[in-house]
Amino acid sequence: MMAARALMIQGTTSDAGKSTLVAALCRLLAREGVRVAPFKPQNMANNAAVTIDGGEIGRAQALQAQAAGLAPHTDFNPVLLKPQSDHTAQVVIHGRVVAQLDARRYHDYKPIAREAVLASWARLTQKYDFLVVEGAGSPAEVNLRDNDIANMGFAEAVDIPVALVADIDRGGVFAQLVGTLACLAPSEVARITGFVINRFRGDLTILAPGLSWLTERTGKPVFGVLPFLENWALDAEDALGAVQRRDGALRVVAIAYPRVANHTDLDPWRLHPEVDFRWWHGGPWPGADLVILPGSKAVLADLAWFRAQGGEAIVQRHLRLGGKVVGICGGFQMLGETIADPFGAEGAPGSSAPGLGWLAMATTLGQKKRLTVGSGRLAALALGARVRGYEIHLGVSDGPALSQPLLVDDAGHPDGAVSTDGQIVGTYWHGLFEEAEAFAAFATWAGASLTPVDHAARREAMIDRLADTVAAHCQWRQIVGLFR
Repeated sequence: MMAARALMIQGTTSDAGKSTLVAALCRLLAREGVRVAPFKPQNMANNAAVTIDGGEIGRAQALQAQAAGLAPHTDFNPVLLKPQSDHTAQVVIHGRVVAQLDARRYHDYKPIAREAVLASWARLTQKYDFLVVEGAGSPAEVNLRDNDIANMGFAEAVDIPVALVADIDRGGVFAQLVGTLACLAPSEVARITGFVINRFRGDLTILAPGLSWLTERTGKPVFGVLPFLENWALDAEDALGAVQRRDGALRVVAIAYPRVANHTDLDPWRLHPEVDFRWWHGGPWPGADLVILPGSKAVLADLAWFRAQGGEAIVQRHLRLGGKVVGICGGFQMLGETIADPFGAEGAPGSSAPGLGWLAMATTLGQKKRLTVGSGRLAALALGARVRGYEIHLGVSDGPALSQPLLVDDAGHPDGAVSTDGQIVGTYWHGLFEEAEAFAAFATWAGASLTPVDHAARREAMIDRLADTVAAHCQWRQIVGLFR
């Protein structure tokens, strides 16, 4: 094997711990003064971030960039697939939408995507000393081996070593690891240098015989066993964050549509110790002081789902009782009077639907996505509260409601709307609740005075905690010693 400038972290399953291990290694190497960057050839997620070069990448890669002390860049995740239905996904190459394809058509497109991946790789290897690469799903998915650019196909193409991580909290960790090796070609098995076991609870001495058996069976070392971290919270790539049922000062309910996007917008509420946070998937209504309609990757379809679940009538009753509503991006669009899709951005060309009608505006889904990062101040709720955020959307909204904006950016451009009765607000900005000052303003408007929390500082502390845990429980220097 050629001298490597990189290490790839692959997993036995989705959510095995690949993203967090890459983030930890990026932070540990950055502490050593190494010029390190993250890389994920292909990602599939509706949780995205806007980059310094004006594109979008998976949110996990933005977090890993932060761990490395870098601004997010499209080269860190050159191929992003954003599911729009069970069968189709928006294909984003180097931060820009290029197509909407089903699985079979994307399989045929992979050779083109591969060129984009290798172009980004070439640029990064010239700029950084080391790259920590994240795989996608599992390399054992034998049906996806042909033209693979996400796991072993990429590792073989650029000739880099692989460490394999498995989640013991799910059970069957030894079967996961041995079974994964059994599905790989001999050259791919040889490429795997060792294992990391993630989310372990209990007495390590009881696990030790299994670790010895695993090494004897495979001839590969276990680099470490990472403990299950209590009170753990970092930006999730796919799965919605867990609900937090508390006897809180404020009850917050967020609508969990089938294609909810950028759900990490809700983390400042979900993680606040004085907030009782719930996701609503339909069914019984838990009661709320504040209802949030988050972003959506398929606004018309998710609005239809919301109505089918009885959500429109439920939230109308919530408003009659004096409750508050926030709509973000796609959720903001739903609050208006109509949503039109003349070009087929999310469905059939020419499709349209009435919105909820709670804000006097209409939205047209266009062909060019708006991708910006900004800062400004709230123009409503608490005049002058500082806000930061980013936009990722196709729609353009217009109407009388926009004459009373929610915020104004530093260049003087307004965004969002506030209803005439002050109970409903909407915005295209994601990340709006992360600034402590803005969060406090929204909480006060919703009826509670909450202890201020700096969400950005909390994220930094969590990255450090993760890195410290890996340093304490994993032979991370042995892993990165593979960089020669």
